[in-house]
Amino acid sequence: MSAEAPFSWPLFWETPIIAILRGESPEVCRQVARVCKDTGFHTVEVTMNTPAATEIIADLSTSFPELNIGAGTVCTLEDFEQAAQAGARFIVTPILDEDVILAAVAQDLPIFPGAFTPTEVHRAWSLGAAAVKLFPAGQLGPDYVKDILAPLNEILLLPTGGVTRQNLRDWFTAGAVGVGMGSALLDTELIRQGDYAALRQHFLSVRAEIADIAK
Repeated sequence: MSAEAPFSWPLFWETPIIAILRGESPEVCRQVARVCKDTGFHTVEVTMNTPAATEIIADLSTSFPELNIGAGTVCTLEDFEQAAQAGARFIVTPILDEDVILAAVAQDLPIFPGAFTPTEVHRAWSLGAAAVKLFPAGQLGPDYVKDILAPLNEILLLPTGGVTRQNLRDWFTAGAVGVGMGSALLDTELIRQGDYAALRQHFLSVRAEIADIAK
């Protein structure tokens, strides 16, 4: 079954950055989710290859109802079913798996499938993707977004992988509607030190980079 609380697009558009939690403990995930809530990052992805991922998704969805909590690295229907049952409000995949896309669409769960080529991007969109995760975006660069959108301008692109604070504006200027950020946002050293006050400041500085251009 899909999450009781639906994905909030208005909250996503306020700060169209998906914070990607991968491999962190349940307690760290709670701390980071709290920082996200406090700094206006409303959309958080927990990857399914994180230990206890479904338990973390369920906990965060209950503890932070004001956030969009979703599941990433969803590669199989089994992954999808576990994520949906845990209460994931959106689904992200690193690959184009048609069965997973169709399952998400059938349950009205926004899905951002991974795609690399124009053909994959178009196929994902035609199957009902809410947006297409351009991945790994760092291998392509912001100009690739422009190239894709020239003939496929109706598609919403969400670059992930290789998005940094330094190139963040470039992706949005090129036409991306959002981005996914892992370690470039979730500073691993600050998390290791447990310095969540500094992490808050880091989040705010990243958000400020796109405050004037993000939708």
